[in-house]
Amino acid sequence: QLQLVESGGGLVELGGSLTLSCAASGFTLEGYTIGWFRQAPGKERDGVSCISSVGGRINYAGSVQRRFIISRDNAKNTVYLQMNSLRPDDTAVYYCSADSDVRCLAVGNGVKYDYWGQGTQVTVSS
Repeated sequence: QLQLVESGGGLVELGGSLTLSCAASGFTLEGYTIGWFRQAPGKERDGVSCISSVGGRINYAGSVQRRFIISRDNAKNTVYLQMNSLRPDDTAVYYCSADSDVRCLAVGNGVKYDYWGQGTQVTVSS
């Protein structure tokens, strides 16, 4: 069974940092583009970042550019999202997703991704 599991969320103060992990089971992430998305209460899902399967193409949403860093460790079958300088408007449930056809030419809204994790809550207090 193909499964993605996010972890690393929690409560952090303004300006703090968190690193989210997205671990895959049942398949190898190496051949997949991975996307991170988030959804705040009452708002639509937003793209945060993506990293391609080949060539290491990376994209970020403008709101997280220069604060968040996406990376992948294929040996651990895990993708990470390092989040720095966190702000209250970063508060959301964060989801990772995977797809073998998406090329990460832009962050997008996630509609093209086939596989999703259950999400992890990130709360930033002011």
